[in-house]
Amino acid sequence: MPVSLYQDPAGWIEKFITDFVDKSPANDLGLSAPEKAWDQPLVGFASGDDPLWAECKRHIGDFFWTPEEVFNLTYPLAPAPPEELGVVAWVLPQTAATRNENAAQEVYPSRRWAGARNAGEDFNAALRKTVSVTLNVQGVQAVAPMLSPHWGVHESRQYGRSSNWSERHAAFIAGLGTFGLCDGLITEKGKAIRTGSLVTRLPLEPTARPYQGIHDYCLFYTEGNCGKCIPRCPVKALGKDGHDKKKCIQHVMVNCLDYITKNYGFKTDACGLCQVGVPCTDHIPVKEEGD
Repeated sequence: MPVSLYQDPAGWIEKFITDFVDKSPANDLGLSAPEKAWDQPLVGFASGDDPLWAECKRHIGDFFWTPEEVFNLTYPLAPAPPEELGVVAWVLPQTAATRNENAAQEVYPSRRWAGARNAGEDFNAALRKTVSVTLNVQGVQAVAPMLSPHWGVHESRQYGRSSNWSERHAAFIAGLGTFGLCDGLITEKGKAIRTGSLVTRLPLEPTARPYQGIHDYCLFYTEGNCGKCIPRCPVKALGKDGHDKKKCIQHVMVNCLDYITKNYGFKTDACGLCQVGVPCTDHIPVKEEGD
C-alpha cells in the first residue's frame, strides 16, 4: 500500500526524494556518456522551533533565516508559527567513481567532480523545486530557501562570506551529520556530498541527532589526530586553526572556475580535494583511521 502524505508525511517525503534520485534521468553528470551524479540519498527532518535555528542566527548573523522567517517571507498572507513548520534536509553522496577520480587530483577538481557541481547541482535544484511544487499541488505550503528570490550572500562578522540559509546547518540540525576541520559535513556516507533542504507547513517528527557537538564525527576534534584534509588543500586554506575561507574562495571561485572553463568546456566553480582521499570521504571515521 503506498505511503500517504497525510498519514506519514516524513515517510512520504523520504520515499519521494529517494525515488526521484534513483529514477530521474536528470541525475546525471552531464558529461560525454550518461552517468549518475548521485548515489542513494540520506533524508532527515527537523522542527521549525528547534532552538538550534536561533543559535545559528546568533553565531552567523542577524541576516540568517530561521525556518519561520523564510516561510513567512514566502507566504506573507498565511504566516505560520515555528511549531507548525518542518524542515526537510537531504544528503546527496558522490559516486565511488567521482570520489576516486577527484582523490587523484592535486590542484584542480576532476572532470566528474566538476560535472557533479555543474549538472549535478542543477539536478539538486530540480529536486528542491519538484518536492516543493508536489507538496504545493497537494495543498501543503513549502519553500526551498535556496531557490527563494530573497536568498543571498552576506558578510558575517565571525565567519566572513555567508548566506542567509545554510543547507549544511539544516542537515546538522536534522540529524544527518557534523562538521569537520574543513567545514564540510561528515555524514554516515562521508563528506563527499552535496546537501539540499526545504521548509514546509507539515508536522514532521524530527530525526534524532546521534551526536551532541558540531564536530563529533571529526577525528581532529574528538581524538586529536588525523588532520589528513590539511595537506589535501592546494592553497593551504586548511590548518590546525581551521578553514581560511578567503583563501578557499579565491581558489574555488577564481582559479578552479578558470581551469574548469578552459579544460572541461563548461563554467562552474568546484574543488572538493579536501573531501576525498581522507578517512571521512565516504563514512564516519574511527580513531584508528586518523593515525
